[in-house]
Amino acid sequence: MGEPTKLEAPIHSFTRRPTARTHLNCVPLLILSLQQKIEPPLSLSLSLFDELPHLFFADTIVAVGFVGICLVERTFMASVTSLGLPVSKVDYLHNRARPSSLSYLLRSAASLSSQLDGIRLPNSFPERKAGRRASTSKVTCAVVGNGLFTQTTPEVRRIIPDSSRNPSTPKVKIVYVVLEAQYQSALSQAVWSLNKKNAGAAFEVVGYLVEELRDENTYRTFCQDLSDANIFIGSLIFVEELAQKVKTAVEAERDRLDAVLVFPSMPEVMRLNKLGSFSMSQLGQSKSPFFQLFKQKKRSAGFADSMLKLVRTLPKVLKYLPSDKAQDARLYILSLQYWLGGSPDNLENFLKMVSGSYVPALKSVKMDYAEPVVYLDSGIWHPLAPCMYSDVKEYMNWYCTRKDIGERIKSQDTPVIGLVLQRSHIVTGDEGHYVAVIMELEAKGAKVVPIFAGGLDFSGPIERYFREGVSKKPLVHAVVSLTGFALVGGPARQDHPRAVEALRKLDVPYIVALPLVFQTTDEWLASTLGLHPIQVALQVALPELDGGLEPIVFSGRDARTGKSHALHKRVEQLCTRAIRWAELKRKAKEKKRLAITVFSFPPDKGNVGTAAYLNVFASIFSVLRDLKHDGYCVDGLPETAEALIEDIIHDKEAKFSSPNLNIAYKMTTREYQQLTPYSKALEDSWGKPPGNLNSDGEHLLVYGKQYGNVFIGVQPTFGYEGDPMRLLFSKSASPHHGFAAYYSFVEKVFKADAVLHFGTHGSLEFMPGKQVGMSDACYPDSLIGNIPNIYYYAANNPSEATVAKRRSYANTISYLTPPAENAGLYKGLKELAELISSYQSLRDSGRGPQIVSSIISTARRCNLDKDVELPEEGVELTKEQRDLTVGRVYNKIMEIESRLLPCGLHVIGEPPTAMEAVATLVNIAALDRPEDGICSLNSILAETVGREMEDIYRGSDHGVLQDVELLRQITDASRGAISAFVDRTANKKGQVVDVAGKLGSILGFGMMEPWIQYLSQTRFWAADREKLRTLFGYLGECLKLIVADNELGSFKQALEGSYVLPGPGGDPIRNPKVLPTGKNIHALDPQAIPTVAAMQSAKVVVDRLLERQKVDNEGRYPETVALVLWGTDNIKTYGESLAQVLWMIGVRPVADTFGRVNKVEPVSLEELGRPRIDVVVNCSGVFRDLFINQMNLLDRAVKMVAEFDEPEEMNYVRKHALQQAAELGVDVREAATRVFSNASGSYSSNINLAVENSSWNDEKQLQDMYLTRKSFAFDCDAPGAGMLEKRKVFEMALGTAEATFQNLDSSEISLTDVSHYFDSDPTNLVQSLRKDGRKPNAYIADTTTANAQVRTLSETVRLDARTKLLNPKWYEGMLSSGYEGVREIEKRLTNTVGWSATSGQVDNWVYEEANSTFIQDEEMLKRLMDTNPNSFRKLVQTFLEANGRGYWETSQDNLDRLRQLYSDVEDKIEGIDRI
Repeated sequence: MGEPTKLEAPIHSFTRRPTARTHLNCVPLLILSLQQKIEPPLSLSLSLFDELPHLFFADTIVAVGFVGICLVERTFMASVTSLGLPVSKVDYLHNRARPSSLSYLLRSAASLSSQLDGIRLPNSFPERKAGRRASTSKVTCAVVGNGLFTQTTPEVRRIIPDSSRNPSTPKVKIVYVVLEAQYQSALSQAVWSLNKKNAGAAFEVVGYLVEELRDENTYRTFCQDLSDANIFIGSLIFVEELAQKVKTAVEAERDRLDAVLVFPSMPEVMRLNKLGSFSMSQLGQSKSPFFQLFKQKKRSAGFADSMLKLVRTLPKVLKYLPSDKAQDARLYILSLQYWLGGSPDNLENFLKMVSGSYVPALKSVKMDYAEPVVYLDSGIWHPLAPCMYSDVKEYMNWYCTRKDIGERIKSQDTPVIGLVLQRSHIVTGDEGHYVAVIMELEAKGAKVVPIFAGGLDFSGPIERYFREGVSKKPLVHAVVSLTGFALVGGPARQDHPRAVEALRKLDVPYIVALPLVFQTTDEWLASTLGLHPIQVALQVALPELDGGLEPIVFSGRDARTGKSHALHKRVEQLCTRAIRWAELKRKAKEKKRLAITVFSFPPDKGNVGTAAYLNVFASIFSVLRDLKHDGYCVDGLPETAEALIEDIIHDKEAKFSSPNLNIAYKMTTREYQQLTPYSKALEDSWGKPPGNLNSDGEHLLVYGKQYGNVFIGVQPTFGYEGDPMRLLFSKSASPHHGFAAYYSFVEKVFKADAVLHFGTHGSLEFMPGKQVGMSDACYPDSLIGNIPNIYYYAANNPSEATVAKRRSYANTISYLTPPAENAGLYKGLKELAELISSYQSLRDSGRGPQIVSSIISTARRCNLDKDVELPEEGVELTKEQRDLTVGRVYNKIMEIESRLLPCGLHVIGEPPTAMEAVATLVNIAALDRPEDGICSLNSILAETVGREMEDIYRGSDHGVLQDVELLRQITDASRGAISAFVDRTANKKGQVVDVAGKLGSILGFGMMEPWIQYLSQTRFWAADREKLRTLFGYLGECLKLIVADNELGSFKQALEGSYVLPGPGGDPIRNPKVLPTGKNIHALDPQAIPTVAAMQSAKVVVDRLLERQKVDNEGRYPETVALVLWGTDNIKTYGESLAQVLWMIGVRPVADTFGRVNKVEPVSLEELGRPRIDVVVNCSGVFRDLFINQMNLLDRAVKMVAEFDEPEEMNYVRKHALQQAAELGVDVREAATRVFSNASGSYSSNINLAVENSSWNDEKQLQDMYLTRKSFAFDCDAPGAGMLEKRKVFEMALGTAEATFQNLDSSEISLTDVSHYFDSDPTNLVQSLRKDGRKPNAYIADTTTANAQVRTLSETVRLDARTKLLNPKWYEGMLSSGYEGVREIEKRLTNTVGWSATSGQVDNWVYEEANSTFIQDEEMLKRLMDTNPNSFRKLVQTFLEANGRGYWETSQDNLDRLRQLYSDVEDKIEGIDRI
């Protein structure tokens, strides 16, 4: 079993006051013990019975004793909810006469007795005293057994008949493999029944969950079982690597087996079907109806409907056809009908039919079987209803006649929750978890409409049963899917547009809760990862594409019986949250209470209102003004955004004399402990409350301001930013008391109906806990409690938005990044451009050499000599040398001038004007889009002059003057043509007016087309007009999306309990479908990357990286590259950086039938043409959360390559793995560990926090942080073990690195815009680990434009400084945003210091020029100090720190000036100058 490893944080629990209903939840168990169905001593599984100590009150015992007289029906149904003990009611569903409540309870209890065999109850239960909080204890979890996600065994599904009773009876052995265990109980009952009846054969059965086949021992047992089996059954086998295992094993026995029945699964498994002469072996190679169903990619939702139609109709037709083949086909369809029916009776008859028809030993035995009991394909089911309903009106009529519910629930004034259920769980009797949710909702006062479908398309049932028949008005206020699957398509192919359309019409919140599928309850509780990666892909990522919210795990699975059981606390939270969302649909606007949460990071008053690219207070002011106009109560709202800032931060210390933010509420320690049930769990990290964070020593302080029914509060920070020792911990600490108090205040004191987290991003979603699939012990779940969470997130950051969606249950609404502009040229750079222009016109005159000399000296003055190889001044150059020198300088300033940068900060509700969108459109137009039949504008123009665009890019990169000039001409012509087009579609105010109408009037009219008119005046007058029309038609659609404004509207939709349309996040240049903003952001199917296009792009970048490294490394390939994988980058690029890793080691991804990438194949050394490069992969914490499947893929790929029998000089992975294996005394696979990240639930190396808060002593301390926090490895051989610390392997692998590497993929974010990039940079660390002490070369791939570049890190930092920090266009744009703008300037300088600390790649002149720009300019200095003194103080401090740490050498006068400034601004902030 191995030693258990302790959970990072203590398990804590919410303790809620038990009701009569919850007391009676234990009734069936007590009845069973009274009936002596199970023998003491009995013990409880924690996962099932952790509520029992709180539930055993005297009234429960009285109720049990009085059970035959006074228990009402609702109590009986509620009795299964807490323990989630499933019941079988197949007979009940078909009994129109309503059974007595007592008989139903006793029958339910009896059906549980078999599965409770072996479960032990404690001899006594602790007494619960009134008013006493639940104690908090630490729970240890173990990574056990085979290291996989599940330790269940097929032996619990093995039934062996008693051969002693009748030795001569023929034996039939059945082996089955299923996705989940819902069939286990019904199939076992069927076999037990057959053997009990002596039905002419003795039936042996053994079942496997497909996930169990990952274990090699289990797989061997599976193969052994198949070797003497008669019948194989498979269903829903959609995981490719496991499907291949099933295929291999069954294929070996297929000819010998009497029957092979595979129900909807991957085509390669479906081809195994064999029933007499019926076969699907040609599936995919013929025009069989089955294959046609699988081919329906665009109409994937039709698969289930078509299959069901076949099931219903074909047996009737085939019955009258004489051929054996027709009859075999008929029996296959009948088999499917039995299987989908799923009840023990149906499965019993199914086994009799197949065995009697195809097992030779039974040919002489008459096996009578009944026709399948056919259930409704879709309908409404309620556990207390006498039947299934196909008409919602009939169901509601029955509902109103119920005696077990109060009149309030029956009334019109009650929330109505629609539930989406899987029919298979109902018909197989595995519906206990569904019953629990229904009963809990009703106990909380909600009306419930539970619908089901037999297929995988729920769009039709939603239309039929959740809307009124005539008016089509929604009957429900919220929908909760309990299937876990996408609304249309289930685990196979999905039809998201169809699902979105159905949900859009319904227009209510859509929640997708999760039953555990691949893990038992205990395995999930013990897992730091949380959900199995396959379940994350199928049941979290895919429903998000439909707009699904809140992936709350509500049910578990019993390891022994396979039955689903409700997780009481999870069910309670799910139901409460669903009702809270529904209430938003019902509650009057003027009564709704909204808590707006802003962030302050790093913790400093000058940073209140931190959010990426967003002017937070101007946006909040815009939102509140609109809400007030719309009828919400927003009393006392200031007149301006500036006044709002003053209110919130209370003269903000930055405006003199206020020591604290505005205090909205003081919470006593006693109140805090009463309101925060998990507070005890925080004491291990933070001691007793109130602590010293957000505290005055006696109270916990909530900062903010209330305006009527709106509270604007400041979220506390992590709390450990300034503590170097805490930053060194390998795992993140729990939230501190002040953080917990803030959310307790919002939910339980202010009583918010919803919380709006304002901007990217806060700390809530990054608190410790499982990666996905929160439990009660996970802090994001505890903190958000039951408040509906709406979250404004930047559209270009889908990865962290997805983390917020999954870990804090956020409805994430995208906002636009500021409009991009070209960086332009300034000061000496502008002078250089003018000199180059002069040279081009005078190059053949006698002035040419003189101008070149001026260009060289000016370039040196602009510090371009580090980027461009310049000849020594005074050296005589030939004409060709002069052209090459000028070409190189020209290329560099073109690169600077054309670089896109976001100017200013975005304000919610203020979309860009048409002309502000020009730069974005130019970059959209620069990309070829072959999938849409669109050629880039650059390519069209290049074609006009007989050139290929790629050749022009390459020539320009090498400084070929003619190509640099041609590229400039193409760029200028592109801008001009697009500007002319945009100008035609806009009015005088710059607003787009009727783009479609305007386009219609100008497209196809030859010279009237504005782009043609413009290009006719350039050398590109002959450009292909048809290609241009296609392109500009596309650009017109993009323009409409760019200027659309739905950010405020979508927020109000969410606040009003409506459905917010989902949409992808990412880079709007690569994927304009990101626009318009105001969508519920989703990522993508994690198994869909890398795409073929991403792989092609990756090859280009890797080849250029290796080419550049060879130049810098004396012609040698790097043996190891240390690189970073980011979540957002891989979403935006569909896996380009992931593909880069695969191409470095020389493998390529292989997609399965459904386009999912779950395996790789090697590329031969001959094809590769170089050695396989070793890699050390640092995955960000967000990448780990979103792409754990791809981490598995990478680890498998690296280990596969390490085991190739290839020369070490051609396989550096193997070379290093062999060396490290020998040194560490481990096998090669262990030594080849290369995929690392943080521990589960932790994020970043904390270097960024240390740098931002100046809380570090030296660079070694930063390197220790990196090694401590980033040395957790993923192991494909033990994926269930989660992230395991392997620091020694990590250090040894990093010690071989000769290059470090990162990617930049979009124009909005560069190296100094955010701290994440330097936080993950190991350049100096690698130098300290290398035996030769040599610093590795550091590279950055820039794929932000069509011309992908690989630059050194120092080149990229210089480019960043020139285009942003030192660029008047950028910093004036920021200062136009006022308070927030000063913070943005300071942040860039701090991040530059971060790069100095981790890489040493920042030139001295960058700091010197920044000092000249912001400190020596008196006018600028005054603007900064007056606008945001706090951020200005941090700016001055950062300059001094850069000098003190040796990163900036400057004059003593500059340092004295800075010290005096620091003292002056300190005095000003403290108010000393006002005395």
